[in-house]
Formats: sequence, C-alpha cells, structure tokens
Amino acid sequence: MSKTFYITTPIYYVNDVPHIGHAYTTIAADVIARFRRLCGDRTFFLTGTDEHGQKIERTARNSGEEPIELADRVVLRFQNLWEKLGITNDDFIRTTEERHKKAVAQIFRTIEEKGDIYLGEYEGWYDVRNEAFITETQLEEYMSLPESTRPPIEKVKEQSYFFRLSNYQAPLLDYYEKNPDFIQPSYRSNEVIRFVEGGLKDLSVSRTTFSWGIPVPGNPKHVIYVWFDALTNYIAAAGFPDDMKRFNETWPADIHLVGKDILRFHAVYWPAFLMSAGISLPRMIFAHGWWTFEGEKMSKSLGNVVDPYMVIDEFGVDVFRYFLLREIPFGQDGDYSRTAIIGRINGELANGLGNLVSRSLGMIERYFESRIPTPGSLELPDLNIKEKTIQMVKQVEESINEIEFHKALTAIWDYISIVNKYVDESAPWSLAKAGNRQRLGTVLWTLIESIRVIAILLYPFIPVSAENIWKKIGIPKRLDSQRFSSAKLWGISTPGSQITKGENLFPRHEDK
Repeated sequence: MSKTFYITTPIYYVNDVPHIGHAYTTIAADVIARFRRLCGDRTFFLTGTDEHGQKIERTARNSGEEPIELADRVVLRFQNLWEKLGITNDDFIRTTEERHKKAVAQIFRTIEEKGDIYLGEYEGWYDVRNEAFITETQLEEYMSLPESTRPPIEKVKEQSYFFRLSNYQAPLLDYYEKNPDFIQPSYRSNEVIRFVEGGLKDLSVSRTTFSWGIPVPGNPKHVIYVWFDALTNYIAAAGFPDDMKRFNETWPADIHLVGKDILRFHAVYWPAFLMSAGISLPRMIFAHGWWTFEGEKMSKSLGNVVDPYMVIDEFGVDVFRYFLLREIPFGQDGDYSRTAIIGRINGELANGLGNLVSRSLGMIERYFESRIPTPGSLELPDLNIKEKTIQMVKQVEESINEIEFHKALTAIWDYISIVNKYVDESAPWSLAKAGNRQRLGTVLWTLIESIRVIAILLYPFIPVSAENIWKKIGIPKRLDSQRFSSAKLWGISTPGSQITKGENLFPRHEDK
C-alpha cells in the first residue's frame, strides 16, 4: 500500500480577515505540494476554515445573523484568496461539515472510553480572541501588554469535561526525544519541550456558556472545546472514521505547517489527543514566524495589515509568492516593505531571470528565425554550464525537502547569474557577426536548456511565470505534466522547435 504525501495548513478562523500570514502558510504548503507532484508522488494538500466557538457566536449575534450564516458568508474570503494565489489544495474542509462533526464525536468517544476524559468544573481565565484557556503565568504576560494590543480575557466558572493532559507529559517528552525532527525548526522544539517539562495540567475540552459548536456525545448541554474540535479536521479530511482504507493510505500527515503562535496546540495538545485515541502522530510540525510591516507589528488599530489582494493587484501573484519565500528563511520572522519587494522585482526578477529569458529568445528570434538551433560539440564553457546545472538541481531538491525555500531560490538565482555571465563571455552577437553559426547555435541551445531547467524548478514557486517561460521555449506538453527528474537530464531541448519571445516576464517597477 503506497503512502500519500500529506501536507496541511492550519484551518483558518472565519472571524479573521485573510492577511499576509494566512497567505504565507498556504503558499508554502502549495510549493511543497507542487514539488511533490513534480516528483511523481501521490499528494494530498489540505486547507480549510475553523467556524465554531464563542467569538463567532458573538459576532453573528451582533450582526443580527445566525453563526452558520456568518460562516457561509465569510468563508468565501479564504476560498477566493486561494484561487487568486494559485493554491492547488486537494481539499477544503469546514468544521461545520458533517464529515468533520462525525470525526470529532468519534475521537471524543474513543478518548472518553479510554478514561482520559472526565467531568469536572473549570474556573479560570479565558482568551476569547484565541479561544484559549489562560494560566496564571500567562495572565501576567497578558496584563503586561499595552491595553490596545491586549486580547480580551474573561473569568470563567462552569462545568466542563477535562482531558487528562497531565498523563501525557512523560509520553510526549519521550516522543520528542525519539523523534527529534517532529517539531521544526529545532529552536521551536526546544520551546515546546521546556513548556512540557514545566508540567501539564488537565485541559478543559468542553464549554456550556455558549452553544455554537459540536455537542459532546451523550451530553448536548456541552459543546466541544474549539481546539479539540478544530484539530480533528486533519484526520476527518483524510477519511476518519468512515473511509479507513483511504485514511490508512493518507495518515499520518507528512507535514503540518502552522504559525508559531499556534504551535502549542499542534505540538502538545494534538499529539496527546492522538496518543490517547491510539492514532499515529503526524511526522512533522513546522512553525513559521510572523511578518511585520516596515519594522512594526501589524495590527488593525495601526492600519498596517498587509492585504494580499492589494499586493497581488499591484505587483502580481508570482511576485508576491516569490517575495514571501525569498525574503527570509522559512521559520524566522520577516519584515514586509515596499522597498524590499520592489528591490526583488528589479534586481532579481527583471534584471536576473527576465533579462536572461528575453535576450536568449531575442537572439534565437534574430539569428535562427525563432527556431531552436542544432548544437555542435560542447566546449568547456558549455560543459561548465551543464555541470553547474546538475549541482544546482541537487541543491534545490535538498533545500525544498528540508523546507528551506530561501536556499532553493538562492541556488536558482545564483545559477541564473552564472548563465547570464556565460552569455556575456560567449558573446553570441560577436559569433553572429563573425559568421560562426555552429558555435552560435551551441551557445543558444545551451541557453534554452538552462532556461528549460529553470522553468521546471521555478514551477512550485512562481507557477504562472514558469508556465509562461515554458510556452516561450516551445515545449508542447504542459509544465505541470513534467517530472522533476527531467530537470536532472541535459540535452532534452529539441532543435527546430519554435520559440516565442513575446513580452518581458517582469517589467521593472517604478515606485510612484
């Protein structure tokens, strides 16, 4: 039985306005999914929306509508953005779907039957915005924040079902030790381990002060805690509990991509729930950092939240995707600025990639009537490009497998610089002037081969531009039908195929 490569993003809370953080996680997951498909892997890429909880219920009440009406209306924000970003998710799950509700009820019953859920009373602080219970230590941290940025918290006292999280301190620590790559990057793992070593208290997993949620099986006065509910989406979408054949082929997930602010839920609570239910844990949880704007934390009150729609409308979807994954190592915090994105456009996309494609195709158009020339014997400079290509492809493959997108893109752009230098040193215009057609054909064919490989490697990152390049170099089969292995082969470009120079890929951007 072959295993499906399973990538997930967190399911996004429908009370939020989609922002750069949502786009960042989902674009990263899309790159991995596209890459795995290029590698020939059967791939399952999941995203979706989290639609239950007290905040949704209150927001709906304040707007004079039912919670499901609110959810139905605003879930389109995420679905429309994913379409605009070119996201190739295989499934989109909503926590209001019946398949999800059934999975939540099943795993709750399983854990309860094991004796890991019991009825008690919760008294303490609750963060309404993040739907999170707050310890006394966390309360001190909350109160130290400026009032304008402090999440609303409330004192809560109610009957509640509890999950015996305290029983899983030792099993979790043992699992972290035996699976050192489970939480990535490694410094995030250290944070989680310190938290668990500090002691785990039993976790409240039901609420009675509101009704918008999935009822506790056998006691509908309680609704299941939104984080117990939401996390179960990962197994629900994989087929649990109705289609266990598909579930066993898909689960465990290979990569959960999450923001660092929700790492604790995914790396502590979720594994403990799964351990209790006797379900395998995901293979990796990767937490990325946050984005600031011009050096300041983004917030609605400051009016500096980056709207992905506006960025795409101004710069284009591929520029947005490229910038987010090129600017910083995935996992660290990053800063968004117009200066930085325009610098990437002009310095790397236009002058680097765009210039290489434009002048290479322009010379084939001029000297060979837009037909790929037949190469002669390869000389040392051409063989050097071939060797550099092989090295670069290996670097890119390793970097994507390690979820180091910036390293993959750095390797590609270093290669683009090498090929541009090859153009300058080979001087095809001089060869044409001297009438050296054979050598000219070899150089231009070498450039087409380099551009072919670049297009394949860039497809996961900037798919629209990569497809555009692919069409320009005259290959009839669609780029998304190719295999990554073809990037490792040298000599595929067919002499005589017609190229189309067309417009520049990335015009220089003048900031007005």
